[in-house]
Amino acid sequence: MEETIKTLGILKARHFCVRLDAVRLRNGKVTERIKVDHPEAAAVLAFPDKDHILMVRQWRYAIGAETLEIPAGKVDPGEEPQACAGRELQEETGQRASRLLEIFSYYPAIGYANEIIRIFMASGLVKVSGEDGNEISAVEVVEVDRVHDMIMSGRICDGKTVIGLSLFKAKMERGEIPDNFFV
Repeated sequence: MEETIKTLGILKARHFCVRLDAVRLRNGKVTERIKVDHPEAAAVLAFPDKDHILMVRQWRYAIGAETLEIPAGKVDPGEEPQACAGRELQEETGQRASRLLEIFSYYPAIGYANEIIRIFMASGLVKVSGEDGNEISAVEVVEVDRVHDMIMSGRICDGKTVIGLSLFKAKMERGEIPDNFFV
């Protein structure tokens, strides 16, 4: 365990808080740790059919580039992650899913942040509205068979997307996706 001695600084923003703490290690040495308190998030692998996936193009300020990724967003206070996944899918793609299944959850930056991302699969999609023009520049339908090559070539480089798509592929190969999921 590490013992927090004191907080050296705090940065509070609308959706997260960053703390710089002085901590004592097990061996007695004092050092500094950064901790980002961040809300939970949900991401969605959305399948219009078994052979295609919906992806979104989105500008990412931190890297100064547009990315191709799966729809995702922060869980609102009091909101269940599955409800968030459905809401983000609709906001970003205009699609509503009749089936949502959680397949994995992980900590994307475990060394300094407590954010957890839950990845869902969605099927039974129905167009109900337009896409969010504020965040999303385009919605693309991508062939599932092309996804691995797109990851390996660097066209898909977002962590949650790589993890979600890779786990989906592994689950398909192992027969762990319910037979009726895409019906």
